[in-house]
Amino acid sequence: MGREQQMLEVKRELQTTRLLTLTGAGGAGKTRLALEVARDLVDTYSDGVWLVELAALFEEELVPKAVAEAVEVHERPEEPLADTLVEVLGSRELLLIVDNCEHLLEATSRLVDVLLDSCPRLRVLATSREALGVDGEVRWPVPPLSALDPQRSPTPEELAGSESARLFLARARNRDPSFAFTAGSAQAVAKVCSKLEGIPLAIELAAARVGTLSVEQISERLEGSLELLTHGGRTAAPRQRTIRGTLDWSHDLLLEAESILFRRLSVFAGGWTLEASEVVLSDESIGQSKVLELLSGLVEKSLVIAELTAESGGVRYRLLDSIRQYALEKLQQSGEVEDVKLAHAEYFLALAEEAESELIGPREAEWFERLEVELDNFRAALSWAQGCREDGLGLRLAGSLMTFWFWEGHYGEGRGWVEGALNQEGRTPVIARAKALGAVSLLASEQSDHARAKEAAEEGLRLSKEAGIEDSRAPFFPGGTPGTFFLNLMATLAMNEGDPERARSLGEEGLALGRQADAAQGIVFSLLILAIVATLRADYERAERLYAEGLSLSRELASAYWRFLYLQNRGWAALLQGEPKRATVLIGEAVELARERRRGFMGLLSRPLDNLGWAALLCGELGRAKAQFGENLILSKERGDKRTLLMSLEGLACVAGAEGEDIRAARLFGAAEALKEAIRYRLVPQERAVLEPYRASVRSRLGEAAWEQAVAEGGVLGLDRATAYALSEEKPSKSPSSATSQPSVSSKPEHPAGLSPREVQVLTLVVEGLTNAQIAKELFLSPRTVDTHLTSIYHKLGVTSRAAATRFALEHGLA
Repeated sequence: MGREQQMLEVKRELQTTRLLTLTGAGGAGKTRLALEVARDLVDTYSDGVWLVELAALFEEELVPKAVAEAVEVHERPEEPLADTLVEVLGSRELLLIVDNCEHLLEATSRLVDVLLDSCPRLRVLATSREALGVDGEVRWPVPPLSALDPQRSPTPEELAGSESARLFLARARNRDPSFAFTAGSAQAVAKVCSKLEGIPLAIELAAARVGTLSVEQISERLEGSLELLTHGGRTAAPRQRTIRGTLDWSHDLLLEAESILFRRLSVFAGGWTLEASEVVLSDESIGQSKVLELLSGLVEKSLVIAELTAESGGVRYRLLDSIRQYALEKLQQSGEVEDVKLAHAEYFLALAEEAESELIGPREAEWFERLEVELDNFRAALSWAQGCREDGLGLRLAGSLMTFWFWEGHYGEGRGWVEGALNQEGRTPVIARAKALGAVSLLASEQSDHARAKEAAEEGLRLSKEAGIEDSRAPFFPGGTPGTFFLNLMATLAMNEGDPERARSLGEEGLALGRQADAAQGIVFSLLILAIVATLRADYERAERLYAEGLSLSRELASAYWRFLYLQNRGWAALLQGEPKRATVLIGEAVELARERRRGFMGLLSRPLDNLGWAALLCGELGRAKAQFGENLILSKERGDKRTLLMSLEGLACVAGAEGEDIRAARLFGAAEALKEAIRYRLVPQERAVLEPYRASVRSRLGEAAWEQAVAEGGVLGLDRATAYALSEEKPSKSPSSATSQPSVSSKPEHPAGLSPREVQVLTLVVEGLTNAQIAKELFLSPRTVDTHLTSIYHKLGVTSRAAATRFALEHGLA
């Protein structure tokens, strides 16, 4: 409402500074001003405008996580998140809106400083009650809305020109649609807006009383609240006192039950559902049946915001940060804060434990979505549990979320919560400790901390045996029972260490225990491990039997997760047996399943995409192979999946060799070899057998001296340069003999201008008017990958805009 001049000034400041901080008291309108400016600037920054909301966070170490989630940068298991942000955002042109920084000032300042220093095309618009204190920062105090002098007896027409009065009118009409400025009420409205100093939140709270109080009554009642603060010797700034007085006034008008519910609502972080508030906040003073009525009253009084959620169609509630801080003060003064926080933690523990058995099965997508929505509440409960005396509550909660931490890629955060809970003193149930050890092992393995993963798995198995809970049927991430889970996990670690015989022994022990306990989840896990081990040993007949049994069981379990893993690995086995067409069918089904389910599958997509590239290569479809390897190279680099990345590097080396680009091929082979050594990765014999003919052919055509030189050149490129080189269109000279020795492969482009099949898909969706984010969702890509495809499309077409690319597509029948 209003703010037109301020919006122009903020946009002008952003043209000349890279860090602009909007400062002011809570409720001054900082967030709304930042969002309106952002809305106008969406098309100004080629990589978009992104909102980072910090109000619901309590832990400073989660600030990089909040930024990464906002800009859709995924955590890489082996890399600090701040480093990943620097790399991914380094070349992007974007505006970052960082909202509500004041309670996490040090961590926010530190991260913003690093990002501005390392990302030259990034700008930050922050909102905070105080400046961040970063070099180069420009502080911009948010002024109040304009208000008229009530002593001048303004007319209704004059009121319409006042920003404060226009806001009051709009909010009053939400309560009483017939409300209008009249000659009789104009001065009272001007008095209210003047007393509230043009502060938006204060005006909204006052206007919410229209319909139950006249404007004159609102003005009179406000007078007392504000005078109390003015004469009370307060040290706060005048505007902060005004907001406090308005909140006191609004709070004093609440019924006793409303007041109790209001203060208890402050325990929620990031919002809540009606069900959560009924369970957490009710007691002998407020029955569950009364919560909806009281909550509706607080919504009517503008103290609580109710929003319809797009995902579920249900209603979710939240408090503005300024109001939540006020309500939390009231809760602390009431002496019931610990009881309410305990109820909150117990509710979300129950939710996490209920979700455990649902996260692998027909409702897994629905439950993962629900847990992600409540992540801020889980964080709040875990944070409180760290300092409470409730034995084992934090450990049970952190461990119960094991599948969620793993599946959603929260490796570092999840492991941090679980390790912290394990280190707390106090009595804990054995099953909770075993589950936490399982979570640590699983997450540490993803972070390549194999020593800790092995240690935790062995301790968990020992603890399970000693306590006699090996065959407990309590939900235990896809292991079925603690015993089968730890045996299967240790078998997986043995495979990673290159010890398939130990993996087979552990897997068979786990399978026997799973069958004995009739634990389907444990059985399906063991069967997969044994099938992979059989594949590694080239015992394809046994592998096929195990894959078939496991895939059948995964269908009975209605688990997209297990079905995906079986299809992917069965396709990989077909590839190693020299059956690329069958491999394409199986792996393609896995990819389609992932695209259909979406939630959580993005982190698992690298390997099947790479395998589809190898299948295309072995079928002689070089264009498709190149497109698949290129797409996966980008995805694997974003995800920090170096193993799959090097496989696609070698795949592109083979494509280059098959196209007669021998120097390019040798350089890419050299880059892949250097990466292999750096991460200590070994190809299995069957993979080497697929790769070696291409290497040998290139080496033979180049001659030893040229081969060694090109391999050495590739070996010193480093990961970033090697990836860029592999994706580039540079065409090194062919070896003298390649023209005669290369098998006949058509080099004619499959699409106009040399567009790849994936680029044609992206261009088709551009023609349909989809944004980059919508294209990413449609094709199950990251926005960064879509950006890369569009850059390549523009380069190939010789255009610089979506409109020009659309014209090309229409003229060439691509849409």
